[in-house]
Amino acid sequence: MARRASRWLILAAPLLLAGGLVTLAARPWAGDPAPVAQAAAPPAPAKPAATAAPPPAKAATPADPDFSVRRVLRIAKPFRHGDYVWDEAGVPAGPVVITVDLKAQTLSVFRAGYEIGAAVILYGADDKPTPLGTYHVSEKDADHVSNLYHAPMPYMLRLTDDGISIHGSEVSWGYATHGCIGVPVAFARKLFGQAKLGTPVVVTSGRMLALPPARS
Repeated sequence: MARRASRWLILAAPLLLAGGLVTLAARPWAGDPAPVAQAAAPPAPAKPAATAAPPPAKAATPADPDFSVRRVLRIAKPFRHGDYVWDEAGVPAGPVVITVDLKAQTLSVFRAGYEIGAAVILYGADDKPTPLGTYHVSEKDADHVSNLYHAPMPYMLRLTDDGISIHGSEVSWGYATHGCIGVPVAFARKLFGQAKLGTPVVVTSGRMLALPPARS
C-alpha cells in the first residue's frame, strides 16, 4: 500500500516549449519514488534514482509557439499508484502537449494550454532508464504487443525508434519498466484519443531543459 503524502513534489518541472519557459504547479505526492514494471516485463524491485547520467535525448523541437499553461487541474488528495484524473469539460479544441516528470512520477496532458488529465506513472529502472528530452509521437497502436517481451502494451504511443513509448499498464507499487512510461489503462485510452502523430512529449526529471541562446 502506498504511503500517505508527507511532502510536496513538483507536478512537472519547468520545461522548454518554443523558446519559452513554462512552470507548472505543485501537487501532493504519495511517497518516495518507486517505479513499476510494465506488462511486457517481469517484476523488478524498486530502486533508488540512478546516479549515472541518462542516455542522450533527442534535441528539443519547438512545439506550438502560442503554447502557454492556462489551467492546472486541482488535485486535493495524495496521488497514489494507479490514480489519475481527467476533466476536459469546457476545454476548447487546440494543440495537445504531454509532459512527464520522472521525479514526481506524473504525466500531464494539456489541450489548448489547459491540463485535462494527469496520472501517476511507471518508468525505467536504473539499468534501463527512461530517456529525458523532447519527443514526438511517431506511431499509435491501440492493440500493440511488445516484439521483445511478447506482452500487450495497450494504447501505445511510440516516442523513439528503439521502442520507448507511453502505454497502458497496471500501475502498482514496487516495480520498474524497461524504459517505457506506463499509465493506467483507462487513462491510456483517453490519452490515445487526444494524441496525434507529431504530438510533443517533454520528459524531465525535476530539472529544467536548456534555454536556447538569447536573440540579439
